[in-house]
Amino acid sequence: MLAPICLFTYNRPEELQQTVEALKRNYLSSKSELFVFSDGAKNPDVAPKVAEVRRYLKTISGFQSVSIEESPINRGLANSIIAGVSRVVKQYGKVIVLEDDLITTPNFLNFLNQALDYYQDHPQMMSISGYTMDLPSLKNYESDFYLGYRAASWGWGIWKDRWELVDWEMKSYHSFKWNIRRQIQFMRGGMDMPYMLWKQMNGRLDSWAIRLGYCQFENNLITVFPSQSKLKSIGFGDEATHTKSSRRFSTKLDEELKTEFVFDPKPNLEPTLAREFREKFSLKSRLAEKFNFV
Repeated sequence: MLAPICLFTYNRPEELQQTVEALKRNYLSSKSELFVFSDGAKNPDVAPKVAEVRRYLKTISGFQSVSIEESPINRGLANSIIAGVSRVVKQYGKVIVLEDDLITTPNFLNFLNQALDYYQDHPQMMSISGYTMDLPSLKNYESDFYLGYRAASWGWGIWKDRWELVDWEMKSYHSFKWNIRRQIQFMRGGMDMPYMLWKQMNGRLDSWAIRLGYCQFENNLITVFPSQSKLKSIGFGDEATHTKSSRRFSTKLDEELKTEFVFDPKPNLEPTLAREFREKFSLKSRLAEKFNFV
């Protein structure tokens, strides 16, 4: 059984249409169920764009089925994703999640579904990512995948039991915030993670992803990444809700477009790739980007 797809959208009809058209070109789209969650307008200025999005949603075809849920209120991205994914994954046991600014390759669903099936009962895995950054060691990398400490938020898949590990209220945060050793360990996925979590807990960030990442860290789990990216983001810009601009995360899309992937029953996390991944989130990388050195 293929994993159902959850697509979350708000007020960007142009990006949404590109996202859906790319997803329709996936080899497995016609066999996949699509659940679309349309968030309500935050204010009257946004309402026309939300209405345009919803008119377009009613025209979507090319999937086994299309279900649309229109929220009458503005839930925000975090609450929308938590509620939507929880409902669908409870019914199906696994899910693939996209937002409305992601262009996928035709074999994106192949990779996600095969990895979800292969590692379903693997106790070490938290999630599957369809995206990878442009890491130097991946240029001549022979394997179809590698492992990372940080859950990805662009085009990902997860199982019901792993999703239900997450404590969205973050009850353990009080003890964590005074534990310097644990905070340093949390940086293995990027030095920005403790600060992002602090902002979340102090009302300065509305993120489901950092809470998922914290759960992954707490349980010492890992994420499966493709060695060739199966998607890219088109969500950078002034209208982007959570991401304004970045070149660090630009990546080359998979051109081989193979449909069968080889996984390892006992995979190892490679230190060099983990270091290169972590460096993408370092102060050095961010300063280099800010001053146009990348």
